[in-house]
Amino acid sequence: MVEINRDACIGCGQCIGDCIAENLHLKEGKAEVSGACLLCGHCVAVCPCSAVSIPEYDMEDVEELSPAQTRLDADRLLKAIKFRRSVRNFKQTPVCSRDLDMLVQAGRYTATAKNMQDCRFIFVQKELEYLRTLIWDGIGRILDSSSPEAALAYRGFYNAHMADSTRDYLFRNAPAVLFIASESNIDAGLAAQNMELMGVSLGLDFLYNGYLRRAAEMNPRVLQWLGVGEKKIEACALLGYPDITYKRTAPRRTADVILL
Repeated sequence: MVEINRDACIGCGQCIGDCIAENLHLKEGKAEVSGACLLCGHCVAVCPCSAVSIPEYDMEDVEELSPAQTRLDADRLLKAIKFRRSVRNFKQTPVCSRDLDMLVQAGRYTATAKNMQDCRFIFVQKELEYLRTLIWDGIGRILDSSSPEAALAYRGFYNAHMADSTRDYLFRNAPAVLFIASESNIDAGLAAQNMELMGVSLGLDFLYNGYLRRAAEMNPRVLQWLGVGEKKIEACALLGYPDITYKRTAPRRTADVILL
């Protein structure tokens, strides 16, 4: 629940005007909490005198910043987006703990519907070989099942891998895999996008992998081992430091835009 320090509050009303839940009002010239709260933190962010806190969160995590400190250079950002590639060649270098933590921060600060903040970020790096074993064993069972659609999707991958284990079309020899589990595919997708942009700044590259996501979803042993729980894997990406250098952006079709 939101708490107001009445001694610090100056009664400016900015938190009241920015409260989407209409949970705040003025009483005797001071802001006061009056109802249900989404715990979105807008009141904390907009208060000019740091009079608002939310005990459920770590308030030491809050940073005081100006718009000038957070504004991105639009041209450089667009260049980074245009230069982005789905990388399939990775260096065999583990992703360092600092870079993994930066990815987590980018993911957890991503906007979520109704401020649910329910995304679970699962990184597999130290136990990647075990995950590979679980996935490929599971695919073998899928091919023996009565699901022709699933068998058709994975038979080529499986046969090639069984013939030559170095031909791993699912893991691409990436040093790490990221799974994002959530109750919302949109929330997971937004988090994945922010994490990839952070990855770009760290020299990391991503390959979103729907085949691996589906193979994990169809395997109860994998889901249990990953700790997905009641959530659903909504995003999956291979990640690591690229072992390839691109020289230019790739062409794209003209944008399909409607302006009304």
